[in-house]
Amino acid sequence: MKTIAIIGGGVTGVTTAYALAKRGFAVTLLERHRYPAMETSYANGGQLSASNAEVWNHRATIAKALQWLLRSDAPLLVHLHPTWHKLSWFAEFVSAMPNYHHNTIALARMAVAARDHLFQWAEDEQIDFDLKRQGILHIHRDRAEFDHAVAVSKLLARGGVQRRAVTPDEMRAIEPALRGAFYGGHFTDSDSSGDIHKFTTGLAQAAQRLGAQLRYHQQVVHLDAGADGVDVTVLQGEGAETSRYDAVVICAGAASRALAAQVGDSVNVYPVKGYSVTVQLDDAASRAAAPNVSLVDDTVKLVCSRLGEDRLRVAGSAEFHGHNRDIRADRVAPLTDWVRHNFPEVSTRSVTPWAGLRPMMPDLMPRVGPGKAPGVFYNTGHGHLGWTLSAATAELVASAISSSWEAVRQRTARPLKMA
Repeated sequence: MKTIAIIGGGVTGVTTAYALAKRGFAVTLLERHRYPAMETSYANGGQLSASNAEVWNHRATIAKALQWLLRSDAPLLVHLHPTWHKLSWFAEFVSAMPNYHHNTIALARMAVAARDHLFQWAEDEQIDFDLKRQGILHIHRDRAEFDHAVAVSKLLARGGVQRRAVTPDEMRAIEPALRGAFYGGHFTDSDSSGDIHKFTTGLAQAAQRLGAQLRYHQQVVHLDAGADGVDVTVLQGEGAETSRYDAVVICAGAASRALAAQVGDSVNVYPVKGYSVTVQLDDAASRAAAPNVSLVDDTVKLVCSRLGEDRLRVAGSAEFHGHNRDIRADRVAPLTDWVRHNFPEVSTRSVTPWAGLRPMMPDLMPRVGPGKAPGVFYNTGHGHLGWTLSAATAELVASAISSSWEAVRQRTARPLKMA
């Protein structure tokens, strides 16, 4: 039986392990933390959002970044300290702008494909992750935002995502808790929300039941790919231990770039920090006043999702500051202030802040498939759509591994021709 190491126990690593275990491979997942889903897959915005498939490679993104450059609470904050990694990433970001339309459509198609897999897996494995299939409502506060969203909706439609324009009255009918004045909105009834940490933890347990080995406290420090397999070295106490696998799948999030370089690949993932707050809805008044439909506020680039009866998750912000994981008060405050302003009857007495590093490729397209060296594969770089795309990319990389080994098996099984 072929042995495969999965590096990374976030949502992409766990979905990959599950997809491969279902195909009968001997899977070992290596995760540096004590549990799965303890970094970027811990407390994101909670959205399964094909309606957010628009890539960021647009002149409007650059204009807003320049406009917000000196604001510490800006939705998009680029720290001016230059590094080669940051400069190279932005150079590739700009060069990908001509592919804005094509990549947005491609991501939308991928998100639609992922949806069916994810829901089926959750049903098959009886995973309770506070799923709400009540759609996602984008709210626009001026005509310019609305007009841009109309253009994006046309691209999404080409990718199979139906998102319809709604009036302010229709918005309040969809989500009665909404207050304030809006120009209009867009609603995607096929989108949903839930708790990524619960989902990933449940699927990890399902992969284990299928035979996958889940190894924690495994810090992968070196990879060496050769014709006979891939050597994976992990720290073990005071020393290190090396094991050989037939193949490895790098699902290591922001750490994927360094690991890829060790096996001869350039995977220019940048760690784009995002923040969230989880508001505990401890009283009946807060539970009644909090929204049930998942929202996207396009003005301030924030999302919110109701997780069960007693939690509201609000997330947003994109901060370019390398591998810095600090939770800054001035970056968290706008999230809590957004709740106070838009849902004033929701108590913010009990709020838990969080920050995570989104692994983002310059063109916002995830890196999925084989590397240069034999036995090396990737499933990383999903950016702001990690959970949304994870089931589709897991299926893609699992199919690629199955196909590559089947092709080898067929070649080696052919009888030799006599001269």
